[in-house]
Amino acid sequence: MTLPPLPPTPAGVNWRPGGRSVVDVLAGEHAVIAGLCARLADPAITPHRRREIRDVLAATVSRHLSAEEQYLYPVIRRMRGPGTVDREIAAARALRRALRRPGSDVARGLREHAASVEGMLAALAAATPPDELIRLGNRVEIAEEAAPTRPHPKAPATPPWNKIADPALGVLDRLRDAFTGRRTRATDLDARREDRLF
Repeated sequence: MTLPPLPPTPAGVNWRPGGRSVVDVLAGEHAVIAGLCARLADPAITPHRRREIRDVLAATVSRHLSAEEQYLYPVIRRMRGPGTVDREIAAARALRRALRRPGSDVARGLREHAASVEGMLAALAAATPPDELIRLGNRVEIAEEAAPTRPHPKAPATPPWNKIADPALGVLDRLRDAFTGRRTRATDLDARREDRLF
C-alpha cells in the first residue's frame, strides 16, 4: 500500500486509527445498494417514487464506484496485477452507462459487482494489517463525500486523473442536485423535505 506511514507509537501501546475498515465500508454500501434495487423492483411504487429511488441509486453507485476507483483498485492492482482491475473498471463504465438510461435494469450488474469486490476485499483483508484497512476505509469515505452524484461514463477511472476530475464533477453534480431538489442518499427517501432552491 502507498499510504504514508503512521507515526510511531510507544512500545506496548495497542493503538488503532479511528474509523471503519474498508471492508466494512464497502460491504455496508453494497447492502444499501441491494436494498435500493429491491425497493426499485417493487411493482406497487408510483412512477414519481420510482424516479426518486432511481436517482438515489444512481447517486449512491456513482459515489461508491468513484471511491473504489480512487483507492481500492490501485491497491488491488498492486496485489493481483492489472487484469482484475481493468475488468472491474470496464464493468463500472457499463454500470454508469446503464444508470444514465432510465428504463435499464442494473440490479444484476450491481450484484455481480458486489460479489467481485467482496472477493477482492477478502484477499485484501487477509494480506493487510487492520490499521491499514481502517486508513483505507477513511480515504474511501472522504472520497465519496467529494465524488459525483451522477454517472459520468467518460470520466477518467484511474489515478491520478480521477482524483482530479471526480471532485470537480462532484461539485457540479451537487449544484444541479441543490437546484432541482434531487435526492441523493438512501436516508433522503424516507425524509420529507422541500429543499429545491428554485
